[in-house]
Formats: sequence, structure tokens, C-alpha cells
Amino acid sequence: MQERMESVSRKILITARNELYMKMRFLDVALSCMPFIPDTGADSMGTDGLYLYYDPQYLGGLFREDRVMVNRIYLHLVLHGIFRHMLRRKGREERIYHLACDIVAESIIDGLQYRCVMKARSLPRREMYRMLKKKMKTLTAERVYEVLKKEEFPETKLGQLESDFRVDDHSYWPKDEDKKKQSQIENQWQDISERMETEMETFSKEASESSGSLIDQVKVENRERMDYRKFLRKFSILKEEMTVDTDSFDYNFYSYGLSLYGNMPLIEPQEWKEVQKVEEFVIVIDTSMSCSGELVKKFLEETYGVLSENDSFFRKVNIHIIQCDDQIQTDQKITCEEELKSYMEKLELKGEGGTDFRPAFAYVDEMIRQHTFEHLRGMIYFTDGRGIYPAKRPVYETAFVFMEEEYEDVDVPPWAIKIILEEGQDL
Repeated sequence: MQERMESVSRKILITARNELYMKMRFLDVALSCMPFIPDTGADSMGTDGLYLYYDPQYLGGLFREDRVMVNRIYLHLVLHGIFRHMLRRKGREERIYHLACDIVAESIIDGLQYRCVMKARSLPRREMYRMLKKKMKTLTAERVYEVLKKEEFPETKLGQLESDFRVDDHSYWPKDEDKKKQSQIENQWQDISERMETEMETFSKEASESSGSLIDQVKVENRERMDYRKFLRKFSILKEEMTVDTDSFDYNFYSYGLSLYGNMPLIEPQEWKEVQKVEEFVIVIDTSMSCSGELVKKFLEETYGVLSENDSFFRKVNIHIIQCDDQIQTDQKITCEEELKSYMEKLELKGEGGTDFRPAFAYVDEMIRQHTFEHLRGMIYFTDGRGIYPAKRPVYETAFVFMEEEYEDVDVPPWAIKIILEEGQDL
């Protein structure tokens, strides 16, 4: 009886997979990459990113009651894998993060116009989607999580949302300490997601146009993620700093002197050490009408988070924060993290003209000629719009930085770096 039930439930899953494939052929690999594993006693279906787990009796009952729901749950699990939701929590509050992941997956499915997954949207869903669309262009688990945290929903409201959006079992998701399994999941789904994006943009372009916001979310997920700290290391220089150099002496002789003479070590540690840190760079803030003060503050907060780490910057720095729209508005020199914090608290944007990047580059070039900088390695230009770029590459590294929630896919010159900062990302 058990074998027969498992055989029937496997046929149900294969039927669901085939129905989804017939409408969304760009999902062919994603739909087939997770072997089916029966798990008697499970409350629902679930995945760890490698396998699809199900209770045969639960699945059979659900199929008899609502076969469309079987298709939806199958696709829901696949979307968790495509977006690697089971790997992206990174210290976020588990309950709210899991809800955010379910909202993102269900929003995509609710946006599909295929009979095999179509169901009427409940009132809580319509209200949630309406609220989120006012705050972001493309829904991602990280952004939805931030909104849910800020809203501070009461327990009853959270419970209602979970009841409405939760369709699968997240208990199969790998633990944070299981790095080997996480790496295996990441490698498998990154390859699938990238191939899927290519398929949607080429051979299945017509079909992908009927898939709602899925292509936009896949592009966001597949975008190269850059560690902001590592990026700022590009601006670092090698310089001596007053600190104990623990690598410059032998601990055996040091300890032997203490034991033989009391308080007299045989070798004293050097008080200077060569370190690779950031000392000088320029931040340019686009103050055109398209760039809001709230976005600028978020960008400065991300930068401040790195600056406040002792291993990233020298104790004294030479940072210039320049405000510019189509001309230079202000130039504020920052020498330590306290000054940057004060600047953020009293931030006042000046400008609101058009966007022209050239005046800032010309201004910095003149500062270099006047020896305002000794070792300028780079410029960070924060903007959210299009502008006129310099014709020639400057002598220093340049990065154009966008905040993810207002990001537009604009082209920057080949000599520049493009970075999209995620709000709340780990630095």
C-alpha cells in the first residue's frame, strides 16, 4: 500500500512538473533538478535546495482537492531555489525573513497568467502587493524583509500574513553552519538561474514576457554582488602605522627573557608596522533633482559602516565629500569617522540642477595639481540617474554607485566600475 501510494504521488509530481514546463519552457532545468524524496508525516512539501520532500498521503489528498495548488507549491519551491532564499538570511530575524521569501515567491506566481497556477488573490495579498509596489520596483526577499521590519506588524497581523502566504515547509533549509551543503546549493542554482536568464532573453523571450516580473527578479539575483569593503581596498596604500607588529619578533625569546629576568623580555616588539589601508579618496554625491536626501543618507551610512572598522582605514584620513549636480556645490573635508558621522547627521543637499559628471572630475583633477592629495587612489560617485561622462579616463580608479532600490540599468564608461549597493547588506 505504501509503495503504491508513493508511486501515485510521484506521478502527481511529474504531472505538475510537465504542466509547468508546457507553459514556461525556460524553467526546464529548474523543474527537473530536484529528485523527489518521500517524507512520511511531513505537514507539506519542502526543499533544501537539492531535493524535493513530500508526504505521499498529504500530496494525494491535495491533488484530489485542488490540483492547481500542487502546481503552485511545486513552482514555489523552484522559485526558492532560483533566488537561493535558503542561503540569504545572513543573521536576519528568521520568522520575518521566511515570510518575506514566501511573499516574493507567491507574488511571482500570482502575476502569472497561466491556468495551471491561476487562483484568485485574497484581500491580504492584494493589500501587501500594493504596499510593496509603492516602496520598490522589484520585489526581493531582502527588500521585503526591510519593509516588514519597519512596519512592525503586531503578532496577530504577522500570523495572518503567514497563514496567507506560507505554502511550504522551510524546516528543510540548511543550517547556517552547514557551509558545504550551502556551497553545493549555491553552485547548482547559480548555474541554473544564469542559464534561465539567458533562455528568457533569447529563445523563450515571448514566453518570458508573459511571466510577469520573474525576469526582472532573476536579473537582480544574478547580478554580480560586490563586497563594499573589498571594493574600497582598491583605494588602499602601504604605509607605516603605530601599532605592535606581532610578526616581527620571536615569542620564544620574548617569553624566555620574562621567565629568566622577571619583567625584562629579551626582544621588544616593534611599535611600527606596515599595513595596507585606505587613506585618501573622494566621494561625489549627485544632487540633481532625481537623487533624494534619503538615498544619499543610506549611501553614506553604508560607507560609514566600513570607515568605522579599524582594519579598513588609517586613524587619520583625507576624504573629500563633494556635492555636484551640473556644477560643484560644496566640498567637505573629512579627517576621521567622527566628522563623517557629524556630516551625515547635519546633511543638507544643495543643487537640484541637471546631471553632469564632468565638473566633479575637473575639480578633483585641479585638487591633485594643487597637491591637496598625496596618494589619491579613487573616486566614488553616488548617483541614481543618467549624466554626461568625461571623455577621458582619469588617473585614479572611479566607481559609480547606485542604491539597489532605485537602481536603473545604465551603462557607465568601460574604465569605470559599477556597483549596486543593497540596503542592509553585510559589509
